[in-house]
Amino acid sequence: MARRRFGNVRKLPSGKFQASFIAPNGKRQNAPNTFRTKTDADRWLVKIESDISRGTWLDDGAGRQRFEDYAKAYLRDNPEVGLRWEETCLRNLRLHMVDLHDVPLVAMTPTVVRAWHKKVMAGTGGRTSIAQSYRFLSTVMNCAVREKAVASNPCQIRGAGADRAKERPIATPAMIEQLVEAITPRFRAAVLMAAWCEIRRGELCALQTAFVDIDSATAWVIRNRVELLESDLAFDKDPKTDAGGRPIAIPPHIIPWVRKHRDEWAGPERFFVGRDGAPMKGNTISQAFNRAKKTVGFTGTFHDLRHTGQSLAAASGATLADLKKRAGHSSDQAASRYMHMVAGRDREIAIRLSEIARSGDAAKLPPGIVMH
Repeated sequence: MARRRFGNVRKLPSGKFQASFIAPNGKRQNAPNTFRTKTDADRWLVKIESDISRGTWLDDGAGRQRFEDYAKAYLRDNPEVGLRWEETCLRNLRLHMVDLHDVPLVAMTPTVVRAWHKKVMAGTGGRTSIAQSYRFLSTVMNCAVREKAVASNPCQIRGAGADRAKERPIATPAMIEQLVEAITPRFRAAVLMAAWCEIRRGELCALQTAFVDIDSATAWVIRNRVELLESDLAFDKDPKTDAGGRPIAIPPHIIPWVRKHRDEWAGPERFFVGRDGAPMKGNTISQAFNRAKKTVGFTGTFHDLRHTGQSLAAASGATLADLKKRAGHSSDQAASRYMHMVAGRDREIAIRLSEIARSGDAAKLPPGIVMH
C-alpha cells in the first residue's frame, strides 16, 4: 500500500477515524471532528492539502479563539506595542468592546462589527475612544488574517477609525502673554516653550537641563516622558521617529524667561522638576495651565499651545519643511524636504517669531493656517 504523502489517519477505540496533519505553522493539527470511515478522513486531508497549496487554508483552532483572548495576546506578544498604547487598548477593550469579548474570530463578520459600532456610537462613550477601539479591532483582525485564523478583515466601516478632532483653538501672542502672567511662575517657561518652540508636554518633562543652551539659544529635544494613566509607572523613551529628536532655536524674546527658569527652578538634570525635585509630571503642568486659562478665557488645552506655535511659525513665513523640522513631525511626503533645509533657517524663524510677539494682536494669522 502506498505511503501517505500528507497527513495521518488513525483508528480510535470507538471505531471512528481521526485525521491530523502538520500545519504551515509547524504544529500538528487534528480535524475538528472524527470520521465514520477511513475514506472520509482521507478525503478531508486531500481538501486540507489542496487549501494549503492554494494559500486558502485557515487555522480552524486559531479561528475558534475568543476575540478578547486573542486581542490581549496580540498586545502582550507584539514588541511594537508601547506600554501607553497597550494601556489605552486594554481600557477600551474593557469599556467599549465588551460585546465582542466572547465572539470567536471566525464569527467576527462585517455584520457583527457594524452592529457593535452602531451600539457604541449611540452610547455615551467618547468619540475618540470609540475610534481608537475600532482601529484596535481592525489591527487585531489584520493580525488574525496574517496568522490564517480568518480569511478577511471584517472591519469595513468607512471612516470609523478616523479621529475627527475639533479645530484646535489658537492663542494670540497677547493671550500667550496673559497665560504666562496668570500661571504659577515655575510653569511660565513651560507655557512659552510649548507655544513658541512647539515642544510637546512629554518632551518638556523629559528635557535635560544640559540640553538647554542659553548662550546659543537652543534646546535639544531627544527624549519623551511617558506616563501611564492607570498606574504610577513613568519613563523616558526615544521619539517615535528620527524627526522627533531635534534641536530647536529658542526665539530671542523668551530667552529671559528660560534663563530665569534655569536659575530658579530647573534641577541639576531635568529642566522641569516638581517641588520635590522629581521629574515634573505632565498632569501637574496641565492642571496649572487649566487654572490659568480660566482667568484668560482660552478654551484650548496645554497641547494646543503647540498648535499655536505651528500657526505662528507659519505666519512668520516658515515653509512646510521648516514647520515639520521644528515641530518634530515626520511623513513620507515630507522626508525628502528635510535634505533641502537651508542651514540657519530655524534661527531666522526664531527671530521672526519674536517680531510677531512684539507686534501683539496686530499680527493677524493668515486664515486656515492650523497645523495638525
